[in-house]
Amino acid sequence: MKLLTLNCHSWQEEHQVDKIAYLAETIIENSYDVITLQEVSQAIAEEVVDGKVKKNNYGNVLLQELKKRGSNEYSMVWELTHYIKNGTYEEGVAILTKHPILQQQSFFVSESEDYVANWRTRRIVGATIQYEGKPYTFYSCHMGWWHDEIEPFKAQADKLLQRMNWDEHFFLMGDFNNDSSLRGEGYEYLINHGLHDTYHLAEEKDDGITVKGKIAGWSNNKQDLRIDLILSSKPVQVEFSKVIFNNVNKMVVSDHFGVEAIVHL
Repeated sequence: MKLLTLNCHSWQEEHQVDKIAYLAETIIENSYDVITLQEVSQAIAEEVVDGKVKKNNYGNVLLQELKKRGSNEYSMVWELTHYIKNGTYEEGVAILTKHPILQQQSFFVSESEDYVANWRTRRIVGATIQYEGKPYTFYSCHMGWWHDEIEPFKAQADKLLQRMNWDEHFFLMGDFNNDSSLRGEGYEYLINHGLHDTYHLAEEKDDGITVKGKIAGWSNNKQDLRIDLILSSKPVQVEFSKVIFNNVNKMVVSDHFGVEAIVHL
């Protein structure tokens, strides 16, 4: 199974439409089974086209670009997390997959459920798919920061982990906003609670770095960070884990690099 996760920083990128087209071309080239996206935004004033999804929803535009290139197999689950500070866009999380969706869900992990006034509000979206006759559940996660005094990561992680069905095989994918190199913080907290990092399981991997320098949410950062992760509830064989969209493996399309992996289930 081919997996991709990307914080797409949508509608805040220069040459955004061109970057969406490039992402679509890469998706077709690599034929990902499941894609999780964070910061999937849409204009508040835009018209609704499907449920909560509006016409210029980044995920919807991406699906249209895929269709233009002859790929009609992907479907999307999207959920609103919060309004962006300037009050122009609704930001959300999404899952794209080319496999049958058996069930979808969403839930808050933040203390706040006020998605209009509180940009710290965090909601997770999940989709259970059927792959080779078996169900697997994937969650697109965009979490808070370990040291956030208002919405600390630990409390969010506890809510997230409590919602999981540990009898099933699930994957947590996305932007966890916690550097994997820091001991005693968010990354270690997740691993100590039974999750398996596909990066460390991979037979082939690179440096794993997904953020370099200052970006939104890391305005004082001077380090290389590995904060975008693919975590599994069970140990799996991982053929490779690679950073993508980093100007080494494909061109940059966001302020985050993505992570792709092949897992054998």
